[in-house]
Amino acid sequence: MMDKQWMDYNTTRDRIREEYRYGAVKFLDFAFKRVGRSGKIRCPCNNCNNCVFRTREEVFNHLIMHGMLKSYKKWKFHGEVSDTEEIEEIENIEDVIGVDETISLIHDVTNIRDVDSSKNGDEEGCETKESDDMREKFDRLMKDANKELFPGCKNYSKLEFILHLLHLKCINHWSDVSFTMLLQLLKQVFLHDENFPSSAYEAKKYQQELGLNYVKIHACKNDCILYRKEYANYQSCPVCNYSRWKNTSEEGDMPKKTLSVVKRKQVPHKVIRHFPLIPRLQRLYMSSKIASHMRWHKEGRLDDGVLRHPADSRTWKSLDESYPNFAMESRNVRLGLSSDGFNPYGNLSSTYSIWPVMLMLYNLPSGMCMRSEFFIMSLLIPGDKAPRNNIDVFLEPLIEELKELWENGVQTYDVLSSTYFNLHATLLWTINDFSAYANLSGWSTKGALSCPSCNFDSSSQRLKSGQKFCWLGHRRFLEADHKWRVDKKSF
Repeated sequence: MMDKQWMDYNTTRDRIREEYRYGAVKFLDFAFKRVGRSGKIRCPCNNCNNCVFRTREEVFNHLIMHGMLKSYKKWKFHGEVSDTEEIEEIENIEDVIGVDETISLIHDVTNIRDVDSSKNGDEEGCETKESDDMREKFDRLMKDANKELFPGCKNYSKLEFILHLLHLKCINHWSDVSFTMLLQLLKQVFLHDENFPSSAYEAKKYQQELGLNYVKIHACKNDCILYRKEYANYQSCPVCNYSRWKNTSEEGDMPKKTLSVVKRKQVPHKVIRHFPLIPRLQRLYMSSKIASHMRWHKEGRLDDGVLRHPADSRTWKSLDESYPNFAMESRNVRLGLSSDGFNPYGNLSSTYSIWPVMLMLYNLPSGMCMRSEFFIMSLLIPGDKAPRNNIDVFLEPLIEELKELWENGVQTYDVLSSTYFNLHATLLWTINDFSAYANLSGWSTKGALSCPSCNFDSSSQRLKSGQKFCWLGHRRFLEADHKWRVDKKSF
């Protein structure tokens, strides 16, 4: 812990003393260890109040002239972690690194386990429907989970060690190149195993085995179609006739149907990433730690009429009243969808944008449903420009999954009751800004009827000189004889 008594110096005469200057320099040394590319940090002086980013010299001068904020005892804006956060971080590391749950994880992913058929009634015999591929994957993962990392190693199995390395790569933002170099060094010096992965690509195959993969789908350059289903083998768009590939010399020189021989590697114009929703929802009930929380909205929530959770809202209750069969099963999932575009390069001169489509789980308790680790990435849509009204083309894979979850449901194993049940899900609402609202809903947010709430009752007027719409009549006044109309003291 650093000595922070120097922060209590009040006058300018005191702040030019050696003790204060020494403390300010130590603070700057601490803060600039975590500085970004800009080379600036938040200035914690009484004038800037941690709201303005300045260089080291500027911050030092401000600390001398204006003094340090007395209330800023915990330097959270400059990299100091609070005691509770430090304890939680240590506990999380111990949970991830020190506890061997590899075997149970394999059972969760492959869904191969002994099921008590007396509990699942109509679903009797479901456990015999495991495919040969799933059994083969289970055997392969179990073999790596039971294999010692090296002869005599009792702490880590081969699979557990690879998973921990992948976890460290993720939380420390290692590049694939550096991770490959580390694997090659470990394999050459310590681990004399020919089957141990020697590259980041080979190690990531374990992520696919554990159900953490995604699907790449080619898209038309003009956002007309996705090359899937009946268009999967097309070489050009049937709508605009634009080629599917970048390195095609002419747009119409390749037929729509696939060619028998393609000599060179084809690079598609646009590729979206689809993260399948159904297996991710199924995995929630394969985890003993999360399955109980997915029932909280019905079994653990305090229903006293106070709005604390989306389950207390009128939308949620109206859905339950309209579809009682859906509401009867507490394990059915309520989802929220949020999407918006951003520039990944931070350069306003570039029009390139990425649109992530995120799903939120509202079955979870209030403190969990909006935590980032429980967000589900469904789609990642890149492009030279925003998809705009064509976003419905990219949402096709997600909409198909949502329809299947609503109409038919999917068979899911519940680890708490050791039974299978038919999991259904519904989309309650979308969350976005006003411009993205137009793309997702189809309602134009421009022009005379841009307000989705007022609809045809919008009070709009087109300006003669500016040729733009303005909206009047949105102010609301109290009655003329209302006591608050002349109450200047309270308002």
